[in-house]
Amino acid sequence: MEQQVTVVTGGSRGIGAAVALRLARDGHAVGVAYERDADAAERVAAAVRAEGGRALAVRADTAREPEVDALFDAVTRDLGPVTGLVANAGITGPLGRFTETSTADMRRVIDVNVLGVLYCARRAALAMSRRHGGTGGAIVTVSSAAATTGSPGEYVHYAASKAAVDALAVGLARELAGDGVRVNSVQPGMILTDIHASMGDPQRPWRQPDRVPMKRPGEPSEVAGAVAWLLSQEASYTTGAVLRVAGGL
Repeated sequence: MEQQVTVVTGGSRGIGAAVALRLARDGHAVGVAYERDADAAERVAAAVRAEGGRALAVRADTAREPEVDALFDAVTRDLGPVTGLVANAGITGPLGRFTETSTADMRRVIDVNVLGVLYCARRAALAMSRRHGGTGGAIVTVSSAAATTGSPGEYVHYAASKAAVDALAVGLARELAGDGVRVNSVQPGMILTDIHASMGDPQRPWRQPDRVPMKRPGEPSEVAGAVAWLLSQEASYTTGAVLRVAGGL
């Protein structure tokens, strides 16, 4: 079997870092894409290598198409043809009511969460699709339970962006099914990452625990397990699925 080479965006922390490490254990070479924290990305790449895998950390703002192209070019050159994508990079902007959310915050969320995923998915499809000379592969988009709850009073604009991600996964799965590329989406719920601090409320996962039926936030590794399964041959007949990993939320 050919080496699985998977690009993980937002791979320097949180869910992305957990996914990179899990994929290394499953035999993937991993392109760790990051926007700002080079040291954190290099630590993740080092952890992948410690598991016996190959890794490359690449800086890329996924909202910028030329940087997405440079990311895929670098991974292909150093690790080999790309066979998988985990489109994980995403931002929320500050917590707040919709009427108080600035246009600049909305625009940046849409640029990263929607356009960034579109750019990455298109480049991955071109690399993997048999129609374009590839050997097939799999794409997993990382959405959010917010896509269906709407997140009123917190970040409605973010929820809307994640609903777009799910629509992309469903439509693209049907479009690429005949080309050997599977596309699925994962919807994490309240997960223990530093995204909560970045939105202004680091204690958010521990507030109102009763809103999650399992009465606890999730760990990044629990989401990584779902992502790894969707990329694996065990999920060979699964495409167009939206898999919720949210403790019953």
